[in-house]
Amino acid sequence: MEFGLSEDQKLLQESIRGTLEKVSPLERVRKAAEAKETHAADVWSALAELGVPGMLVPEAHGGMEMTLLDAALVAEMLGRAVAPVPFIATAVMAPIAIAGAGSKAQQEAWLPKLASGEAIAGVAIAEAASGAREGAGVTASGGKLSGKSLFALDAAKADVLVVADKAGGLHLVKGDAKGLAKVALTSIDLTRTLTELQFDNVEADALSAGDAGETFRRTVNAGRVMLAADTLGTGWAMIDKAVAYAGERKQFNRVIASFQAVKHMCAEMASELEPCRSLVWYAAHAFDAMPEEASLMAAHAKAHTAEVGRFVARTATEVHGGMGFTDLLGLHYWFKRIGLDRQLLGSPERLRHEAAAMQGWAAAD
Repeated sequence: MEFGLSEDQKLLQESIRGTLEKVSPLERVRKAAEAKETHAADVWSALAELGVPGMLVPEAHGGMEMTLLDAALVAEMLGRAVAPVPFIATAVMAPIAIAGAGSKAQQEAWLPKLASGEAIAGVAIAEAASGAREGAGVTASGGKLSGKSLFALDAAKADVLVVADKAGGLHLVKGDAKGLAKVALTSIDLTRTLTELQFDNVEADALSAGDAGETFRRTVNAGRVMLAADTLGTGWAMIDKAVAYAGERKQFNRVIASFQAVKHMCAEMASELEPCRSLVWYAAHAFDAMPEEASLMAAHAKAHTAEVGRFVARTATEVHGGMGFTDLLGLHYWFKRIGLDRQLLGSPERLRHEAAAMQGWAAAD
């Protein structure tokens, strides 16, 4: 069996990459980071014209109803460009949660807005997805939420929030709901926004249609695959930059790319990262085609790609020498994005434990 991309999928990636090269060069990323923008509205608008926000939204609600593999291909390009956009929360996790467990009214209220790019969604499921944190956690009672959720993704200026309670139940909360407080969290990655959400008897609509537990698992799995794909794209960008720099930088009247040690560093990065591509593709494919394997493969894809990503980030910076640490080159945007990808929705250590538990090799938490 040959497993590869279709011509349409190749064209999709080329279109996204070409658009990002025009609307989100390093200068635009730097501007967004320095201004602490929650997201680059102009970049998101350009992607909306290509239908990116509605990729996973059902056609009945104005979306394109594509596969998670298609979304992973887009995530890879967004990582390559370190694009400051709310893709994972707005275009992937929120649509999956609402389409999977939302009532007809909830779907009609939000899915068309998400598909068109009119609305931004935030996702607050860190505690339920990656383990309890001291003092954090959300409880649901009588249609209201109380407590605190940390590391909510793209929630700062979201129109709607998908929130998980301690039991794994999902809820919809309006971004300006009474009793909801948002506290910006400082992160190493300035291309994305993390927020602490504080709930004081905040009105919430439960996402309880269909199999809510399965929808929660699918939402987490999709987010993990997207983070793995983002790391894949970010890592390849760092390799390309390292190879290009090595071909220009001279020492002892020779470009450093001619030195065997530098050749080995670049080759090792490529040989470690490229196999991650098939792992990410398989995890994304399993999400739609082999649901019985989806959770295990999502955990493997994110855990392994995160480890390789850290190696690539460090090695690519070393190839650049002292210049790799300067703001002039901007290499740190890719370096830090890989670092945040590693921790969101579960560290490699936690995900390996989850994978072992799924296969009966370790006790479940």
